[in-house]
Amino acid sequence: MLPISWAVMPSGLHRTYGAHHLHFVTCSCHRRLPFLNSGKARDRFLSILEQTRRRYRFVVVGYVVMPEHVHLFLTEPEVGNPSTVMQVLKQRTARALLPRRRPGDPPQRQLFGDETRRAFWQARFYDFNVWSAKKRVEKLRYMHRNPVTRGLAESPEQWRWSSYRFYLLGEPGAVQVNVGWTEISFRGRVA
Repeated sequence: MLPISWAVMPSGLHRTYGAHHLHFVTCSCHRRLPFLNSGKARDRFLSILEQTRRRYRFVVVGYVVMPEHVHLFLTEPEVGNPSTVMQVLKQRTARALLPRRRPGDPPQRQLFGDETRRAFWQARFYDFNVWSAKKRVEKLRYMHRNPVTRGLAESPEQWRWSSYRFYLLGEPGAVQVNVGWTEISFRGRVA
């Protein structure tokens, strides 16, 4: 059995890894700006999430991509830990979606307001350990209802950047969901 480790964060936030809990992760864009506002940007994020899932070998139990933040529900990876996964996911997304920096004289760019955006994500992420079935269902329902609550869709199945359609219809999406974990199903029930 792997030892349980705690990472102490500057604000007193503690991360617990090695206990084989699920992790409900929330990650926001820099200054909560809607950098994931387009379908193309959300699709690219999901593509990078799937590549990261395969590389670090973890199970995605659920996800939703909103215009200015994402919720991920995942197991601990076989390679690294959730912090490593989030670091790689955030770096690769930023590289893919931030505009390329143009060569030129930096003072002149600043003078004429041509400074390229540098930060895509907020520095840290929120991680909540989930160990009960009741909390798993609660977190999945919360994330899947998020687009409806925000007025982005009339029902969860209309928002294609979440795992809801997998749970409702068994429909595969851009990210492989719930494979290798105790399967959860909402078929026949409203999530």
